[in-house]
Amino acid sequence: MTTTTKPVRAGRGVLPAELTSFVGRRRELAETRRLLAQGRMLTLTGFGGVGKTRLAMKVATELRRTFADGVWFVDLTSLHDPQLLPHTVANTLELRQVSANPAADLATYLEDLELLLVLDNCEHLSDACAILSSKLLAAAPGLTILATSRHVLGVEGEQILAVPPLSTPDEEVRAGDASHYEAVQLFLDRASAVSPDFAITDANRAAVVELCRRLDGIPLAIELSAVWLRTLSPAQILDRLADRFRLLSSGRRAGPARQQALDATVGWSYDLCSPAEQLMWARLSVFSAGFDLEGAEQVCDGDGIARDEVLNVIASLVNKSVVIRHQATEHTTAWYQMLETVRQYGSAQLEGPEEVLRLRNRHRDHYRALAARYEAESFGPEQGDWFIRLRREHGNLRASLDFCLEHPGSAAYAFDIAAPIWNFWFAGFLREGYRFLLRALELAPAQTHARARALWAASYLAMFATEFDREAAMIAECEEIAAGLDDPLLDARIKECRGHATLYQGDLPGAVALLEQACAEFRAIGDGLGEFDTLILLTAAALFTEDPRIDDFARQAYELADRHGALSSKAYGLWSLGVAQWRGGDLRAATASLRESVRLFLPMQDLTGISFGIQALSWCAAFASPDVGAARLLGASQAAWRTSGAKVDETNAYGMFDTRAEDAVREALGEAAFDQAFAEGASYSFDQAVALALGEGGAAEKAEAAAAPQASATGAGSLTRREREVAMLLAEGLSNREIADRLVISLRTAETHVDHILGKLGLTSRALVASWVAEHHGR
Repeated sequence: MTTTTKPVRAGRGVLPAELTSFVGRRRELAETRRLLAQGRMLTLTGFGGVGKTRLAMKVATELRRTFADGVWFVDLTSLHDPQLLPHTVANTLELRQVSANPAADLATYLEDLELLLVLDNCEHLSDACAILSSKLLAAAPGLTILATSRHVLGVEGEQILAVPPLSTPDEEVRAGDASHYEAVQLFLDRASAVSPDFAITDANRAAVVELCRRLDGIPLAIELSAVWLRTLSPAQILDRLADRFRLLSSGRRAGPARQQALDATVGWSYDLCSPAEQLMWARLSVFSAGFDLEGAEQVCDGDGIARDEVLNVIASLVNKSVVIRHQATEHTTAWYQMLETVRQYGSAQLEGPEEVLRLRNRHRDHYRALAARYEAESFGPEQGDWFIRLRREHGNLRASLDFCLEHPGSAAYAFDIAAPIWNFWFAGFLREGYRFLLRALELAPAQTHARARALWAASYLAMFATEFDREAAMIAECEEIAAGLDDPLLDARIKECRGHATLYQGDLPGAVALLEQACAEFRAIGDGLGEFDTLILLTAAALFTEDPRIDDFARQAYELADRHGALSSKAYGLWSLGVAQWRGGDLRAATASLRESVRLFLPMQDLTGISFGIQALSWCAAFASPDVGAARLLGASQAAWRTSGAKVDETNAYGMFDTRAEDAVREALGEAAFDQAFAEGASYSFDQAVALALGEGGAAEKAEAAAAPQASATGAGSLTRREREVAMLLAEGLSNREIADRLVISLRTAETHVDHILGKLGLTSRALVASWVAEHHGR
């Protein structure tokens, strides 16, 4: 029952939304919960299409209240570089501020947390997943890992649950009884989506039952066959599948019967496609994690498919459920995806290595062109939409860069993709972008113009990773290459980068001199983004040096961004206005500007920009009202920077104001109260930190409650008599199974009572119930 998913947030953690209903699996759900209760590492195994991912998602959704620090889902389908596995897990956990050893940073971060980590589709990274899981489980006693993989990972203490196909009728059944079987239930559920009036009758019962039996209860195979009820009867579907099975059994291919059933279904769908649809299906397999129409037109046209036919062919594949379409939004175009099994089948239909290489080259060149367009348009009305688009294209950017770095002689092409989107990496994937650039620089040492631009981009990211020695070496090489070029933009960027690094290292007069020179050069060549960036940096330098020109720098930056309609830059412009107002003592105006800055950053998910805003808002709170809320917000600022990946809060300049703000609140509250509130804020998730900084009433209250849950005395009145009994047993430390045995109820009933208790009391873990009982038992 694999399905395409989109990330959503539900409380603390990240889980995909279920786009189709979940059917059956009662026994597997119970067994998965049981194994997770008695061990800390469980791998769901089984072949592709059997429903491992859907089962993991369902269990994770049901268990999220039992983990104080949430449930976090990591989709590894589009990740192919094992070295990026720790970075990917850290990004999902909102920990982007990692060192050159991200696995160690993850272990340190997780050691005091209680959470469930779901690693989905591990088979192609099995060794890396095993090593990372072992390290994290050893370091973090509160961590539980649920993995899905086509084979065992080999982690010490790993429990294995083989996910079987859905139950199917094994003998003649009446029409009314057929739906008792899970495979038939799924067929009916998916059939109703394409043919609402469909029902099992005496006339079609035999065909439906035989179809589910022939497909061996494989969820993906059943879903792919059910879609054909738009045009075929169950008997017609069965006849055509029977032909496909005969073809498989008479050919050279050998394999388990269940894998043949899946291959038969996918292959049968492929056979029913037109030649153009088959060709498009195979070519689209080159995309990773999805594509848009423009990408498909650029990569897949020609040799049998004209450019103006691409849309119609894709529409036909959508109608056949080979391709899944996601609706366009105000800021995006329609997005298309294929299930991984379907994509892999398409890839196998490509005609040899030469065809694969041709498509991979076209895919690479499309993303080189996309990066160049982004750079050209990234200081204008489309700026915000571009950030959203690149986030959606993240899997393809990775795939194209991996291809460049793994294919002989192609490493230099990586410069053209990774360098122009430097501020996309900066906004939330700093370590990943930095790694891609370092690998390309190592593999393509020729002193070219493209290398110089990549050196500048890598230097910029190195600065935010606080690797100043490496930054200095790279910018020196960049300057050496630039001396032989006629590139005034690169010359200005070098000065900007030097000034920026000098600012962070504490030489404020030297930084101002370099930044003013860079600003003048950007203005002279008409580069609006460069001019804007240096004005922002000059605002920061003026903030740190009490330079009276701060208001002028901030105003110029904001007005420049506003004139160009550049949304991300405008948000930074509001930040500059806010810190200038804060420095001038107008705390109310500063708070308003900074909150508006954060709100503008949110749709783009610019984690670094949001962190800048939260940090400055914590300064405002500290001097406007040095209370518990201010202390909590100072801690939340630290949590935000941890998530963004940039280490701005560790630099001398910004750290100075953090220290002043903390000292002011500490003096007002006292050491103990400050430390407690600060620690609460520092434990917040990114979303909770944002809610608190924006002062969004209920959202801020939820953030505080989630980080430091306090159930009210009135909560006792909302519990039933049975729930109060269960709460007392939870306080004794009993497991759900032990509670069920003690009260002579089913395990599922005990689990339901526990979920209701946690929900009614507003608590996030079983351990907190014990504290609540201790506090309120006397009442």
